[in-house]
Amino acid sequence: MKKILTASIISLLFVWMGTITTLPLVQANPAMMIQQYQISPEILMPGDTAILTLVVRNGEAVATQTTTSGTVGDTTTTVHTLGATLEDISILPAISGGKQIRASTHYEDLGYLAAGASIEVNFKLIVDANMSEGMYFPTVKIDVGGGTDVQYPLLMKVSNSTVDLLQKSVPSKISNGGATDIIITAVNKRENAVNEVIVTPHGDTVDFVPSSYFLGSLAAKTSQDVVFSIKPLELGAQNLAFDVTYKNGDNLHTSSLHVPITVIQALDVAPIITNFPISITKGGSSRISIEVYNAKTDKITGVLITPICDATVIPSQYFIGSMDPDDVFSASFDIYADTVDYGSQIIGFTVSFKQGNEYFETPLVSKSFTVVSGPGQSYQSSSSSATSTSGSNGIPQTPGLMTCLTPIILIVVVIVVGVLFYIRWKKRRKK
Repeated sequence: MKKILTASIISLLFVWMGTITTLPLVQANPAMMIQQYQISPEILMPGDTAILTLVVRNGEAVATQTTTSGTVGDTTTTVHTLGATLEDISILPAISGGKQIRASTHYEDLGYLAAGASIEVNFKLIVDANMSEGMYFPTVKIDVGGGTDVQYPLLMKVSNSTVDLLQKSVPSKISNGGATDIIITAVNKRENAVNEVIVTPHGDTVDFVPSSYFLGSLAAKTSQDVVFSIKPLELGAQNLAFDVTYKNGDNLHTSSLHVPITVIQALDVAPIITNFPISITKGGSSRISIEVYNAKTDKITGVLITPICDATVIPSQYFIGSMDPDDVFSASFDIYADTVDYGSQIIGFTVSFKQGNEYFETPLVSKSFTVVSGPGQSYQSSSSSATSTSGSNGIPQTPGLMTCLTPIILIVVVIVVGVLFYIRWKKRRKK
């Protein structure tokens, strides 16, 4: 009998213990939040697309929450789970004047998000073309199963600012001889950096070096100069065009610049003849002096003067080398009239040089001289005087003996005449 009573008491005890230790599980309201978001590009342009990255987090620190209720001897303990199901995440568009920033998709049934856990989702945003610039607030909407839904506004900015080109150094008139350097400036007027910036020149009658210029990234509110060397192919009015392409995020944009110029025939590198023979004695020689100037804004190299003539000219070429802007160099040539006929002859000079990787040659600058039988004459532009030259070497000749004695003879004649008149006057006086 005692054993049966003891077993009954133990059974009742276990039943009672089972009653007070049963812990029903109940889902609570977890704290869902937008932990962070990022938009690329940071600042949008009308017509752009962007990538929005959201991080949704369950802000609860523990997985469960336990509560106890009831009276002494009759209590109920409840365990609340602090996770939730994400049923839907979508973006409510920002609308202005019929234009909007909207998402191209939304997410459904993303699953269960436990306490302290987070999930990252990406949205493609589309900005309508011609949307006004300003601040906009598309809203994130999260439907939480068994919990409180979340709505969170996102700040986005739309700006019409662009990357533009400016002409920093482009002359209105350009010589057709050789190449001319010009400077174009790319200016990023935006408040965010842009990438893959490329400046490309265009012109049907102009060669450009380089054919395009890659700048890469251009930071906000900064500028960078680009130098192009241009070689005109035709004379007259020309229209140079420059395009700058750049990316705002993954969006390609283009700006253009048009620059009118006039191509003229001007010698910014040329020979100037400073001493030249008007005539040369047959079989004799004379000296020609030349100055070469560089009126370009750039250094030139490999400068070479070449005479072109039927007569013998020494040296056959004159090498100057490199010339900085505004440099002037002198050269001399001796011309011999031993192999040419009497009469008019022509000699010309060209200057060849290298600028960058291109070779150029100036037009022929020529003058005529006469081969004569008597003494020749040389013209010096510096003094604008003609000087007699010998029949052998062309060096200015000293006056002849008769030329030197002429004044003395005149003086002697005057003295003799004076003496004769004096004698006759004296004889008449004695009579």
